[in-house]
Amino acid sequence: MGLTSEFHELAGQVRNWGRWGDDDEIGTLNLITPEVRRRAASSVRSGEAFSLALPLDEDEGIQVGVIPDRNNPVHRMTMVNGALDDEDPEAFTSDDAVDLSLQAATHWDGLCHVSYGGHIYNGYPADSIDEAGASRCGIHRITSLTSRGVLLDVARVKGVDVLEAGYPITAADLDAAEDLAGVAVQSGDVVLVRTGQYGLLPDKWAYTLGGAGLTMATALWFHAHDVAAVATDSLAFEVYPFDGGMTLPVHLLHLVEMGMTQGQNWVLDDLAADCADDGQYDFLLEASPLPFVRAVGSPVNPVAVK
Repeated sequence: MGLTSEFHELAGQVRNWGRWGDDDEIGTLNLITPEVRRRAASSVRSGEAFSLALPLDEDEGIQVGVIPDRNNPVHRMTMVNGALDDEDPEAFTSDDAVDLSLQAATHWDGLCHVSYGGHIYNGYPADSIDEAGASRCGIHRITSLTSRGVLLDVARVKGVDVLEAGYPITAADLDAAEDLAGVAVQSGDVVLVRTGQYGLLPDKWAYTLGGAGLTMATALWFHAHDVAAVATDSLAFEVYPFDGGMTLPVHLLHLVEMGMTQGQNWVLDDLAADCADDGQYDFLLEASPLPFVRAVGSPVNPVAVK
């Protein structure tokens, strides 16, 4: 099914092309200003830190083959207690390497990850991506991603551990989660949306097919709040089956039209439990991608500091 009139209407309402100049390649991350970072730092109270990343492991990896060539990381040793200098037999070293699909685990999507109508974000042509990678909007253009994070725990709002499969998260759900958090989402914030799907693991198929996620209309909510980036604890990020029967419509709105980086497979349960315990749902978030030049995404180990 092609893109609907509803999609095109929403696209026109949230489009940020040219907002930060015709040569911009980082989109809504421009909203993370020094003032925003100072506000983020002021949210640190206890100093408790939470890693929000899945382990990078071949056996524990979440990929089951649904997405072609998106494979779990394979770790191998390239040197084990090897001598670098035969004349100094007392000093040895070990090295290793990883074969890794950059979006296999906890990751950010770059703005060049999807395209439609022959374009990526800011009107750059889709053919700026070729076999060598992305010459525009590559993930390496994001040199840092540190801001205030806000957890919107939709599963907790609904009184469940995990949202039911295929649950469509609406703007009203985001409003309710913001009310629960007791904190107003502000310009430059990074919003983390919890569905509870991480709790389906280690059943990888249940996690893959969970399907609860964001609907197209929530793009208006993020646009109105000037959110810098959004991440979820799910594989697809958006509701599946896809909204309106289209393919990846939320990805297209966020990445292409808004220029808003989005993250998938974030581990939010421990953070959510702590937020529910102490009532603090905002925190300093450090989540800079690895600077893979010309890549369309990157693994990340996000750390929330409360």
